[in-house]
Amino acid sequence: MDDSAAALAARDLAVLWHPCTQMHDHERVPMIPIARGGGAWLIGADGRRYLDAISSWWTNLFGHANPRIAAAIAEQARTLEQVIFAGHTHAPAVELAERLLAVAPPGLSRVFLADNGSAAVEVALKMSFHYWRNRGEGERRRFIALTGGYHGETLGALAVSDVGLYRETYAPLLFERLLAPSPDAWESLPGESAADVAARRLDELRALLERHAHEVCAVIVEPLVQCAGGMRMYHPSYLTGLRALCDAFRVHLIADEIAVGFGRTGTLFACEQAPPTAPGARAGITPDFLCLSKGLTGGFLPLSAVLTTQRVYEAFYADYSAGKAFLHSHSYTGNPLACRAALATLDIFRDEPVLERNLALAAHLAARLAPLAEHPHVADVRQTGLIAAVELVADKITRTPYPAAERRGLRARLAALERGVVLRPLGEVIYAMPPYCTTPEEIDLIVDAIAAGIDAACR
Repeated sequence: MDDSAAALAARDLAVLWHPCTQMHDHERVPMIPIARGGGAWLIGADGRRYLDAISSWWTNLFGHANPRIAAAIAEQARTLEQVIFAGHTHAPAVELAERLLAVAPPGLSRVFLADNGSAAVEVALKMSFHYWRNRGEGERRRFIALTGGYHGETLGALAVSDVGLYRETYAPLLFERLLAPSPDAWESLPGESAADVAARRLDELRALLERHAHEVCAVIVEPLVQCAGGMRMYHPSYLTGLRALCDAFRVHLIADEIAVGFGRTGTLFACEQAPPTAPGARAGITPDFLCLSKGLTGGFLPLSAVLTTQRVYEAFYADYSAGKAFLHSHSYTGNPLACRAALATLDIFRDEPVLERNLALAAHLAARLAPLAEHPHVADVRQTGLIAAVELVADKITRTPYPAAERRGLRARLAALERGVVLRPLGEVIYAMPPYCTTPEEIDLIVDAIAAGIDAACR
């Protein structure tokens, strides 16, 4: 069978249907067959190399085919590949739960495993609702989400998301949620700082809770960066105020760190950056539910985890006849191979100065991106840790966006691909989220490709 790049692409288009893709595009946009990976690079079936500037949808932390994680999976495959996780357990799952709780924000004590990010969000939503039901507060059936937020594409996760295209298409299938305005610093009024925006948005959330807290289960947010909504970034003081509001109004806080967890924002978890409430107090907040996935296994295998409190756990702990058991399962819950991959990922964080290296790499990325702010069609260059974004507009002064139908972001993507760099803009927001093994020289290649993409998009 012909496995050349061209033949493989043709075979793909004859039988496969790709995610979040208009397949008609591939009549003119090349499908890129990938044969293998190494470090920050992907190698095509034709031998061409592509620098993975988006960590393969934000999953790959330490490089493709990382030998340490690969060896752990291979070793596990020789002993136990899968076992039903209802009524059975195994060492990789137990150790993973113990180690996640050891590094997570204090106060979290239980781990529920699932197999992808959307599933983790579904678990948190159901668990929050079911908690209140078990407590005799069944009138709590609603959730508060932020404008511009994104939490996944299964129906529950999509219901608490606010990305227009998805909402417009699937609205008849989704439950109604309440929307609070995002603290996105892009929304600042003249003279406002990012902290000012956060304070103003907290006041608006307070007003919403005053009206609806009695019927609300939880508030769900992406801490610091709203990723799929356009890499919108906000001041960490919002998290401190949000935790206080959730406590005051007796609603849960769900922190969706599926994309921003495991070092992406400069700390292991973005929640750690919330400023303390008083001098000498601990920085960071503890959510009632912490959703993790993507980088959890270093990008090797699907796995997610929801960390929660003993208080939540105890609301479900009862004799079977009480009908309080949590009802959620996946065939591959607690998969031993995925758990071992996650343990190897945590080993790398433990044994190497990952966060320190990331800070240096983020500083280099910031310095290289800064000149792009002068481009006549760049309205904003923003960055949180190793997540950076450049926003293109038709008019810099008024921030008038390009018409979506012009697909300027696609032009940028293709121009970067010509330079051997994989980007996947979100509309007209070109972002980079590189693996942690990326070198400063590779960062230079990414920024050069972004610059070329901007020129191509704005012609």
